[in-house]
Amino acid sequence: MINKFPPGFEQDNKNIAIDFDGVIHNFDKGYHDGTCYGDPISGSLEAIQKLSTQYNIIIFTAKAKPNRPLVNGKTGTQLVSEWLNKHGVLHCISEITSEKPRAILYIDDNGYRFNNWDNTLNFIKNDIS
Repeated sequence: MINKFPPGFEQDNKNIAIDFDGVIHNFDKGYHDGTCYGDPISGSLEAIQKLSTQYNIIIFTAKAKPNRPLVNGKTGTQLVSEWLNKHGVLHCISEITSEKPRAILYIDDNGYRFNNWDNTLNFIKNDIS
């Protein structure tokens, strides 16, 4: 595998970044009231536990943005932490962030696997427009 990390950041090849909404918990109401209301998606908690034995698990979510309004007096990061703790996997998580971290893999329900721009433009035209 080609080293994709700059000098001094080689340890980031042990990071797996996982989106929170729609990947770890269902997000069927959208923003709704800003809380972390969803149930765990089938297999998500077990996968986090298993992956955390070999990788640093980083949760990335827009809920963690610093300019996000407080919900019930709590930041989005606090709400996500509480949800993860309630479901017994907070100890498996290295970090919760709103930024895309350096990682060897990104798991996201809204991701698109880039191959080339022709295919990408066709996908946008035919599948999301």
